[in-house]
Amino acid sequence: MSSEPDPLFGLISTFALLSLFAVGGANAAVPEMHRIAVEVHHWMTEKQFADAFAISQLSPGPNVLIVTLIGYAVAGVAGAVGATVAMCVPTAVLAYFVSRRLARSSASRWPAVIRTALVPLSIGLMAASSLVVAEAADKTWLAALVTVTVAIIAAATRLNPLWLLLVGGALGFAGVI
Repeated sequence: MSSEPDPLFGLISTFALLSLFAVGGANAAVPEMHRIAVEVHHWMTEKQFADAFAISQLSPGPNVLIVTLIGYAVAGVAGAVGATVAMCVPTAVLAYFVSRRLARSSASRWPAVIRTALVPLSIGLMAASSLVVAEAADKTWLAALVTVTVAIIAAATRLNPLWLLLVGGALGFAGVI
């Protein structure tokens, strides 16, 4: 869907930079992934992005699978591999050096302060991700109502989320939402 002649370099450089800001994991960067893939580069449509996110969350494995699916949509297998490596390697290298630095300064109180400060940041980024995906997927008032209802049930009860997924899937299969 991209109009670029060779989007592979743009894909890799975008996810390499984005990986450094994905505090809390790849899901924390979903709003920016959406903005870049749908609004800036037009690599995907809203529906394709929402579908890719749903597949990445339903599939076993790490939540970084969304990056692989975006890369595949943009540049095939090379895009999938390039985007995934670009999203993982810079963060892994940074985490390695930061953890070594923090291990040396374990007597200092700053590592604990930094970790404590990153918790609300991660939660806020993940909440923003939820909002972006809901806006991309919920095109009717009924779909939005189901999303809000499921969020409330998931937060208020100890019900296994698989039951909620099953009900949502059945409603979608029946054409209700």
